[in-house]
Amino acid sequence: MSSSGPQAGSKVAFAPILVADIGGTNARFALITDYCSRSNSFAIDHQHTFPSCEFKSFEDAVDAYLSQVNAISITRACLAVAGPVKGEEVTLTNLGWQFNVNQLKARFGFANLQVINDFAAFAYAAPYLNERDNICVKQGIAQAHANIAVFGPGTGFGAACLVRSQGQQAVMSCEAGHISLAPVTELDRQLHNVLREDLQHVSVENVFAGPGIARLYRAMAKVHGKQVEDIDAAQIAALAENKQCMIADRTLNHFCDWLGSVAGDIALSFGALGGVFIGGGILPRMQQRLLNSRFNERFIAKGVMSQYNSQIPVTLVCQEHIPFIGAAACIHMGSQSAGPTGFPTGQGD
Repeated sequence: MSSSGPQAGSKVAFAPILVADIGGTNARFALITDYCSRSNSFAIDHQHTFPSCEFKSFEDAVDAYLSQVNAISITRACLAVAGPVKGEEVTLTNLGWQFNVNQLKARFGFANLQVINDFAAFAYAAPYLNERDNICVKQGIAQAHANIAVFGPGTGFGAACLVRSQGQQAVMSCEAGHISLAPVTELDRQLHNVLREDLQHVSVENVFAGPGIARLYRAMAKVHGKQVEDIDAAQIAALAENKQCMIADRTLNHFCDWLGSVAGDIALSFGALGGVFIGGGILPRMQQRLLNSRFNERFIAKGVMSQYNSQIPVTLVCQEHIPFIGAAACIHMGSQSAGPTGFPTGQGD
């Protein structure tokens, strides 16, 4: 997906797109300098990563990057941020940064500026992912031009959908991490009962996120009548990997199993016959465990809709630069769909 320069296959001059991936730790920037229709990929150049804490404001971070590429005229930009985008106002709580989209657009002279959240970027990126760089979790046949769902457990649990209908497309963000987590098996129910002792509302994110692994570990220990130390997800993963703790091993196995049911619910909710893509920071480090789990069985087990889910392919996304690709796609898709039949894209995600 990335390249050190423009790719062959572009038929017209490509106006560079400034893309950014803004998180609590790092502010990453790059320029998209070309799109190749033959390989369906973007050329990603001039990448720079800055520690976010070095800047008092987001505008300062943009200034720092633009000083690195000041010889290039940039009129298009899309920023992927780890947080909600509400109208024109964007707040990154962990950094104390706040900015107005229109004011930012005017300050830097962008003719086209979009600001989207990071899972909206993931959804925009989905049609441009390289199959060879990722891992097939579940075989299936993706329907052309059908909806695509993306989700991922990381620090939190994010999800979004690329909605496609009659040649039109747009991204729909949501708060799937905060829906109620449904128990399916007897072990699910036992774990859910333990989780409810400390949580008034057991949400998907309460379990399927970094802090949730530790919560699931303690619940698993209680269900099996074991005493365990209060440790974090990384320590649990190390114990499981080294076969030092049966509870840790069962916790991660069940994490993958139960996630299959959640993924199947997301697929049904979004009508994701175009496929489901899994991202986030956790599962790429648990590839073999995921592939050996009951994820697929539980993804499909949806009663009268089991046949529906059985046809949907599921992919674990391991390739890099997803926020950059998604930010570029947001602008690129918008320009391709401009006109009376095109959805507006990007704003409000």
